[in-house]
Formats: sequence, structure tokens, C-alpha cells
Amino acid sequence: MLADLKNTGNIKVERVASREEAEQLVRRGKRSAVVIFEPQFSERMDRCSFVGGEFRIAPINPMDRFGVRTSEVGVTVLENPAQPVGAAITKQITQVSLMRVVIPWMIGQAFDLIGSPLFMDRMEKYIPQLSLAYRLIPRETIGAGIKKGIQAFFENYDFTAPTWHGLTKDAPTAAKDGNESEYSEPPAFGRGTKRYQVLVPSYAVTFAFFLVLTAGWLFAAERRHGTLVRLAAAPIGPEQLLLGKLVPCLVLSVIQGAVLMLCGKLVFGMSFGPQPLLLVPVVVCTSFAAVGMAVLVGAVAKTEAQVSVYGTLLVLVLAGLSGSMMPREMMPESMRQWSKVTPHAWALDAYEHLLYPDATTVNAPDVWLDCGMLTLFGLGFTLLAWVCSAVRKWS
Repeated sequence: MLADLKNTGNIKVERVASREEAEQLVRRGKRSAVVIFEPQFSERMDRCSFVGGEFRIAPINPMDRFGVRTSEVGVTVLENPAQPVGAAITKQITQVSLMRVVIPWMIGQAFDLIGSPLFMDRMEKYIPQLSLAYRLIPRETIGAGIKKGIQAFFENYDFTAPTWHGLTKDAPTAAKDGNESEYSEPPAFGRGTKRYQVLVPSYAVTFAFFLVLTAGWLFAAERRHGTLVRLAAAPIGPEQLLLGKLVPCLVLSVIQGAVLMLCGKLVFGMSFGPQPLLLVPVVVCTSFAAVGMAVLVGAVAKTEAQVSVYGTLLVLVLAGLSGSMMPREMMPESMRQWSKVTPHAWALDAYEHLLYPDATTVNAPDVWLDCGMLTLFGLGFTLLAWVCSAVRKWS
């Protein structure tokens, strides 16, 4: 039974040490279902038979219109009611595997009885003339002939084979020993690590660009209070004024990105990849691009309402287009190319190069290219903000 399961497709078989552990796995939702082979499984499987009476002692008929009655053969499927789809798939796989094991065994047992003395005695009850034939031809010869005739009639099957592949004369699949393993409890900080290799960078990039709203509201508030006009009248240029707003926001964004990366490492067990130091320029360059966009929105929008409308629309649209809201590998290739018009996409590519699950090497030039593009985005946004502020004179 286990051999049939692990040699079928890509099914992974995990051995659980005890029934108590299996029940805990199902109860806690770690597995949608667990198949239990009861102590009487082998003995009941041996008793499965198409025939009964004097031919077989205490035979079991495990079949019904739905397949194999698992309770009859000593198989129990523990199900988690909160995961009905996974449990149903497990039950169906168990049914198919049981059919492939039980049916060849039952057919083989029945076929072996053909031609036996008990079989010939039973046949004589229905064909009394056989007793006359026995005077000319030995009973054993007639029984062997009947058996050979039945086998020849069903030439596409081998009724003596104990396995499904032998019964159907199909080529057996190659043994897949790697599909079977002992269940082991994952480490406390290692559950779902691979998904956080994608989720943490995605949220880090999204949150970095939400700084657009914070910086925009800062500019709008200073406009409303008149402090921005007074600062513009001071003996400082617009570039210095922009720099004074940009640097604190940049520091805040870098700290935010670093905290998110550390939380991913400490709380979710996320790996920093083969070259963790390269995360530093990626976080800094992503923050620079985000802050550049933030000061541009602050220079363009006049009121808090405009910041809310422009900033929220810009942040959400760019996040959706870039792949921050869904894994980039799930996006069509054409959309992935179009997403490169956003700084988010370059930041996500950089994180993907560094944090791809199970990666053993990093293509550093690709990471530096992504950082360079993020820097260009930041410089471009900042330049546009400087032009807008110089034209409008912070009014």
C-alpha cells in the first residue's frame, strides 16, 4: 500500500510515529487529513475475497458502489473539517490506492481456485456430465484446461499477478524512494519561511512608498500655516529647502525598511540570503526613490485633500502594477515588462535576487543595476520637485 502511494505521481508520503501525533496534526490544522493503518490491516487485507463458503475461511467483501469500504480493511482517514478540499483529495487518493492493491489480490485468489478439487466438485453440481468425462480425462487435466482457457480468453490481463501493473500488463513505474520520509516537527521559527522571502520584501517596498502620504501632508500643513512661504523667503534656495525635507524622511524610511527586514528574520525565520550585506544598498536606494516621489507629491499638491487623492491613487496603482500586491512570478510576462516603469518593480527584483528561496549564489551586477535604477528614479522625482517648487515658489 505504501509502495503504491509513494510511486504514484508526485505524492509525498510522511510516516507519523503514532496515532496520537496524527490526531494532533489534524486537530491543529497542520494536515488536512492523515491515513491510519490499523493493527488488523494486514490480516483483513489477506481475508479480502470474491468467494466464500468452503473456498475461503471468514472472507471479507470490502467493495461497495463507492469503492473500498475502508472500515472493512482496517484503514481510517482522520479529517480536519476546516479543510474539506484537502481531506477529500486525501480520501480519493486512498481509495484509488486501495483499489489497486485489493483488486489484484482478490482476482488472484479467486483465479488460483479455478481447477482445484473444491472448484471441480462445485462444477460437478451444475454439470453432472463431468463425472462421465472424468472416466476418460483426469479431473486435474480438465481443471487445468479450464484455467488456461479463461486466461487465454482474457489475454490482456494476467490473473496470477499480485500487483495492479502485473494484472493489467502495464509497465511498472520506477521506484521513488525519495517520496517517503518520516514526519518531523518544523522548527518554531522555520514555518512558512519561503513565503516570507516574498511577502516581507513586498510589504517593505509598499510601506516605503506610503511615505508619499506622510511627506505630502507635511508640505500641505506647512502651506496651510504659512511656514513654507516664510521658509522660501529665507536666504536659502529651493534645493536646500527640499534637502531639509528629504533627509529626515529618508532616514525614517531606511529605519522602517531595516526594522521590517529584522522582523522578517527574527519573527518569521526569513533568510537574508548568501550576501546579506547587499540588502543595505537595496533598502537605502528603495527609500531614496520613495522619498523622491514623496517630495514631488508634496511640491505638486496644495492641500491635504489633494495629497490624499493623488498620493493614495499613485501608491496603490503603482503597487498593483509592480507586483507588490501579488507575487511577480504569477504575473504575465508582458505585465512584468511593463511594471519596470515603476520603481517598485526594480526594488522587488533586487530583493528577489537576494532573497530567492533556496538560492546559493547572487548575481551582484543585477542587484547593483536595480539599485542604480532606483537611484535614477529618486533623482528624477527630486529634480521634478525642485522644478515645481521653483516655478510655484512654494505657494
